[in-house]
Amino acid sequence: MPTRSDPVGNTGTPAPAGPPHGVAKPGVALSAVAAVACAAQFMVVLDSSIVNVALPSMKSGLGLSTSAQQWVVNGYLVAFGGLLLFASRAGDLFGRRRVFHTGLVVFSAASLVGGLAQDGWVLLAARIVQGAGAAALAPSSLSLITASHTDPARRTRAMTWWGVAASSAGAAGIVVGGLLASVSWRWVMLVNVPIGVGLLTAGLLCLAPTAAGRRRFRIDLPGAVAVTLSAAAIVYGVSAAPEAGWAAARVVGALVAGVVLLAVFVVVERRSDEPLIPLGVFSVANVRMGNVLTLCLGAVITAPLFFLSLYLQQVLGQSAVRTGLSLLPMVAVVSLGVFVSQRLIPLFSARRLVVVGGIVAAAGLAWLGRLPVRSAYVGHVLPPTVVVGAGTSLIMMPAIVAATSGIDPRDAGVASGLINMCRQLGAALGLSALVTVATTVTRHSSGPGDAAVVHGYRVAFYALAALSLLGTALALLLRTAQDDEGRTRAPDTA
Repeated sequence: MPTRSDPVGNTGTPAPAGPPHGVAKPGVALSAVAAVACAAQFMVVLDSSIVNVALPSMKSGLGLSTSAQQWVVNGYLVAFGGLLLFASRAGDLFGRRRVFHTGLVVFSAASLVGGLAQDGWVLLAARIVQGAGAAALAPSSLSLITASHTDPARRTRAMTWWGVAASSAGAAGIVVGGLLASVSWRWVMLVNVPIGVGLLTAGLLCLAPTAAGRRRFRIDLPGAVAVTLSAAAIVYGVSAAPEAGWAAARVVGALVAGVVLLAVFVVVERRSDEPLIPLGVFSVANVRMGNVLTLCLGAVITAPLFFLSLYLQQVLGQSAVRTGLSLLPMVAVVSLGVFVSQRLIPLFSARRLVVVGGIVAAAGLAWLGRLPVRSAYVGHVLPPTVVVGAGTSLIMMPAIVAATSGIDPRDAGVASGLINMCRQLGAALGLSALVTVATTVTRHSSGPGDAAVVHGYRVAFYALAALSLLGTALALLLRTAQDDEGRTRAPDTA
């Protein structure tokens, strides 16, 4: 048992167990710190999925266009992904608790404004600010666990529960979103307010003020602004194209601005003494390929829920509650499959699992590409969505493992943050591009009403299947730790 030492090194009475100084207040148990962190992560992930089922209600309530509907999702994802690394750095500079509480205040206030919105632009602005709050919460909630749980076994258990919170929130968001939307779409936003206030209170009671690290650095605000605005401009340009046309000034201007801002970001990172992303990490092939794979994965996970929610409610006429329950099996399979894949990684190479998962997901998405205008849930929707969920669940953890193998330990945190950023931005960019594809196909379809809409959805699902296969091809270029160790295994035929 650890003991207190006097100035000359003699040991005395046992030291009390608990979180290290600077993470929790005296007398606060480790479990309380972990509970606050897990609840915050649950809320962040919940809000990325809870709005999907409420989109039709938001459309009718505020008169949102199809483009605005996707921005309810994309505004959150762009701000979340674009500011994620910036928020991680801010936690080191200003202290974990301060950034954590700031994220809670921003997230909760934006939820309140969005829930009370009377105009579509107010809701969209609130979602963007929510994403900024989520960017502060996600890394700081994880760092609360890693900083307080110094025992490896305890840390593993706490991080497992943190992962459970994130995975279960995706499934819960679909069901809770349906239940709340059946009352009013406003509750999909307002539900975060009491949760945020409760977490803020718990944080003030449990967490001690955390000082920044001894090494002070200049926070890379220009880099964060450049990469976030670049993603937003590109997403806006792609999403506006079906309505305005690809040659429209605002479309071309947005796309050009996005590319220019991306170039500015690269220049800023090259010249910064403390860049958000040290560009040297891209010299590692796994980082390059792994993050492109993660961009694809973000779209493959997010876009199906968006299109299926619209299909079930606007084409088949299902209620929000029934839609949430209909999509639950897919999200539940993803959540459970993540834990299965963690146990399979030691038995197979991460690359093999990514390849198998990509092929399975592509098969399920191609199956969804055959959705009829009038379908039976058990025969046409449930089987392919479960297949998609199984495939994507096999990809998530192995992709992270593969893309961080061979990385200098000093760059491990940057590599992890980069993967998370790419997943969020990939979801936003992919969804925007696929909505553009579906809208364009629908507009040029000769079929009536719902038939034209479903035809657009089918093409989008086929495009997603192709994207999943692209990710599978990229996975063949990854090297994993197992491969480098040269374990004796059956020949890799992937």
